[in-house]
Formats: sequence, C-alpha cells, structure tokens
Amino acid sequence: MYEPTHLRTFLSVAQTLSFTQAARRLGLRQSTVSQHVRRLEEATGRQLFTRDTHSVELTEDGEAMLGFARRILDVHEQAAQFFTGTRLRGRLRFGASEDFVLTRLPEILERFRHEHPEVDLELTVELSGTLHEQLAAGHLDLVLAKRRPEDPRPDPHRLVWQDELVWIGAPGLRLDPHRPVPLIVYPPPGITRDLALRALEREGRQWRIVCSSGSLNGLLAAARAGLGVMVHARGLIPPGLVRMPERAGLPEPGSVDFVVVHGRRRPSAQGAADALAAAILAGGDRLHRGGQG
Repeated sequence: MYEPTHLRTFLSVAQTLSFTQAARRLGLRQSTVSQHVRRLEEATGRQLFTRDTHSVELTEDGEAMLGFARRILDVHEQAAQFFTGTRLRGRLRFGASEDFVLTRLPEILERFRHEHPEVDLELTVELSGTLHEQLAAGHLDLVLAKRRPEDPRPDPHRLVWQDELVWIGAPGLRLDPHRPVPLIVYPPPGITRDLALRALEREGRQWRIVCSSGSLNGLLAAARAGLGVMVHARGLIPPGLVRMPERAGLPEPGSVDFVVVHGRRRPSAQGAADALAAAILAGGDRLHRGGQG
C-alpha cells in the first residue's frame, strides 16, 4: 500500500521541514519530492503536512505516520538483508561532533550495532572542524558534524538538517550592555566559536572569553553556572539553559548545516558506512526534534 520510496521521501521532508532541503538530501528534483508526498497522502487519504510559502509543518496524521514509516522501512530493510543473505563486516571509523553527546545518537548507534554485529564500530567524538580534517586525512570513514552553509560542500555528503544558531545562557542571566560579552566557546577550529566572534565583531561589540573547552559538558557546566553565554543550535538547546531574549541585544549568529560526510571509500568499510549513514538520515528527527528528552 505504501511505497518505500515515498516513505523515505516523507521522512526526509519531516526531518528537515523543507521540500527544498529534502530534495537536496535525496538528490531529487523538488517537484519529485512533492509528487512522492502527494502520492503518499493519496494512499493514506490524509493530509500529512500543512505548508505555505514560508513553512512546512507535520499534521497530527503526519506525526503518526513518522512512527509507521520508520517501522515499515525497518522491516523492509530486514527482509532485504534476510533474502539477499548479505552481512556487513569490517572496521568502520565513525566521527560525531560534540553537539550529539546529549542527543539520541546513542540509540541509533545501538540499533546499528544490533543489526550489524560483525561490524567493528570505532567512535571518535571531536569538534566538527577537527572531524572534517581527520576525514580529509583518511583517518575516518564517516562523519556526522556541523558545516557552515557557505562552506564548500564536501562530496559525497548528505544534509541531515539545517538549524538556526541562537545565544543561550542560564535562566535569569542578564548581560551588562556596557561591558564585554562574556563568552563560553569551543577552542579553534570550533565553528560556533568562529560564528559567535564574527557576529559580535560585525556589530562592534566587545567580548571576553570566560570559558573555553573542547567538551560540551564543560561548556554547559559554565553556562549553567551563569558565567556567560554561548552560541548553540536552536534544535539542540540542552536542559537547564534557555535562549537569550532579544533585550540582551546580541547579534544573530547565523545558521549551520548538520551533514553526514563520507571519507575516502575503503572497500572494506563502504557497505557499513552506507548503512550507518542511512540509519542516521532515517532517524535524523530524533537528533533534534525533541532529541534532548
């Protein structure tokens, strides 16, 4: 009743809330994405999205279809693996940025390990900039990390989602407009660090670094203590911190893409890398839509 191709397209639109971004992720024309969604809506007899020229949102039926679509595609994949008799093996070197420490990425990795027990998965958690460097040097096979929209696009890569960057801090934190902005940042080559400094310098705002750490947990401890503010993806705001209000007068830091990027194609790792990339893309909404629990 429901075509797997249409379900995959539906999941991509649901995860990105953008027909344009879903088309880029899937390598399809936007008209094809619209056609797939329309055919799925015809098959269900329900409207799955509300959309206008500015936004795309899941309807109540669309939210229900998220769970069904995942389960149908999971069973479809399991059946394909059973009847083809293929089992993935080999060593897979996977890098994930610090952004995902507190998300549901571990659930995706646990399921991958359960479905592919003969794959030796090696996980590296680092800053996005460092991961891209290690990937280019051939030290990693697959990376899930941030990328600025204006950066050269790695090939091959897949967009998981694009997110707005916002300033966050402890509830009730007030900034003195006459003093330098107290910053909590990753060390270089942190992408959010660079974007925060650029935004402040563009507005002529003075700043001082009150905490620098390569660990997300270290940054969050400083932020929860009220030491200062940090730039963070809007969809990943951790518990205990809030978006700074407009009256704080902080400039907009921009946006980032979260992408899955393949490294040099080692034959022994290619199948496992493709399977993990597909699992991340299929579960992308778990990483940011309510991903903090």
